[in-house]
Amino acid sequence: MSKAKFEIFVSSRNSQYYFRLKSGNSEIILGSEGYVSKQGCLNGIDSVKANAPHDSRYEKKDSYQNYTFNLKAANGEIIGRSESYTSSAGRDGGIFAVKHDASSAEIVDLT
Repeated sequence: MSKAKFEIFVSSRNSQYYFRLKSGNSEIILGSEGYVSKQGCLNGIDSVKANAPHDSRYEKKDSYQNYTFNLKAANGEIIGRSESYTSSAGRDGGIFAVKHDASSAEIVDLT
C-alpha cells in the first residue's frame, strides 16, 4: 500500500496555497484553508502533524447524512477540514486515518 502524503498546491481561483492530506489509497482525508505564502502552508502542515495525535483537537460535525470533522490547533483555530462522509463510522475512520498517517506523511510540492 502506498504511503500517505501532504500535497501543496496553488488554487487557480485565488492564487493561494493549500494542502491536502491524502491517504495511502489517494483519498483526500483532510484539506486546508488558503495561505498567502508557501511557508504559511508548510507551517499549517507542521501544525497538523503536531495536533493530529490528540483526540481533543477533533471537532465532529453531524447533519442529516453528512458527517465531517475539523482538526483544530491548541488555540482553537481550524487547521484542517475533512471531506463529507455519509456515516459517522466513515467520519470516524477519517479521523483515525489522520491520527495515524499525518505524522509520517511525506510532503509533495505540486506548485
